[in-house]
Amino acid sequence: MTDVRVRPTAEVLNQTVEKIEQHLADVRSHPDQRPGAWPYYRFHPADEPILGTVLIFHGFSARPHQMWRLANYLYDNGFNFYQVTLAGHDKLNPAKNWPQIDLRSQYAQPLMQKVQQDPVLMSAMLKKADAGAVAPGRQAALLGRLFQVAPEMTALAKAIAHPQQPDFDRYFESSHTAFLTDAQQRLSELSSLPGPFYTVGLSVGGAVALGLAADQPARIEKVVAYSPLLRIIGEERRQYVQLAGPLDISETGWDPDLRFPVGALTAADYFGSELRMGESVDRLRQTPAFVVLTENEDAADVAANEQFFTDLNNPKNALYKYPSSAMVPHPMVDPTETSQGMSNLFWQSLYQETLRFLTTGTVEIDNLSTLAQSEGIARVPPM
Repeated sequence: MTDVRVRPTAEVLNQTVEKIEQHLADVRSHPDQRPGAWPYYRFHPADEPILGTVLIFHGFSARPHQMWRLANYLYDNGFNFYQVTLAGHDKLNPAKNWPQIDLRSQYAQPLMQKVQQDPVLMSAMLKKADAGAVAPGRQAALLGRLFQVAPEMTALAKAIAHPQQPDFDRYFESSHTAFLTDAQQRLSELSSLPGPFYTVGLSVGGAVALGLAADQPARIEKVVAYSPLLRIIGEERRQYVQLAGPLDISETGWDPDLRFPVGALTAADYFGSELRMGESVDRLRQTPAFVVLTENEDAADVAANEQFFTDLNNPKNALYKYPSSAMVPHPMVDPTETSQGMSNLFWQSLYQETLRFLTTGTVEIDNLSTLAQSEGIARVPPM
């Protein structure tokens, strides 16, 4: 195992803690502060040799503690970590505080007038408070009706279909770049620490981990992305997410008590889609990446992730996809987190291979498909 260690001094640790604590004070004092959603960190004592610092990014609508077991395992095996909050996710009122994409008011207002004059669409609007997401069949029906009532939706759909469409800025206003700028700010809080630095993320957090590595190839040593959301799964679902924002429809995610506008998912999809563009891919080729997918995906498009991995074309990269028979869901990191009636029984080997990749740049693929842990790397304690 590669064992290149650095020894942060008391001075640089104090400087780093001071910067982070200032950010935490801002988070806790915000009037829309979301309980339990603030970042946290664990640093080894001054002058103790460490393997580096890991920035960990949680999934969409979740909180930093989503990956606390993995974070503690990495800490116990020589890393410092900083579990950060996705942009805006430390605040309530997602419509105001989370990154999102929405129609500009001069287009949204006439569209809503047409919606309000249509009894079918108004019926759908009245059901927007239902728990969870709009059912897939209803999504397609709602979009079909919307295109029928408002033919201008064709131009809007074309403008938002893919990044860098020439009419995007004409029709839409967006804060999706906040995912990256917020991550840049969190990395800057660690600027006093000696490297190396690593990024790890799940879902949208996986896209942010990759995006920060692409933005800072000279600073990020390696990146691990679990089911990165680079494109929303399903063409109908994706188009619904892109175009339903003006209807003011909201959904619930991993926090059942918190609803967010569909336009917040649009921003996540657009951020991931931009990451798959040539310039970002070129920059990311400099940084080894370990990508983990699952065939039982319900959020991130698997084919888009596989194509992205192929485009990176880096022999130092590693890819593993859990087969459907493994019953591993999209939120694959914590064994207690369930989705679609499934949880990841292989979580301990996933932690081991994450550690192995961060320390050696290699992955033992066979270990990921077994419940028995590898003897060649630190064992993961049971729950």
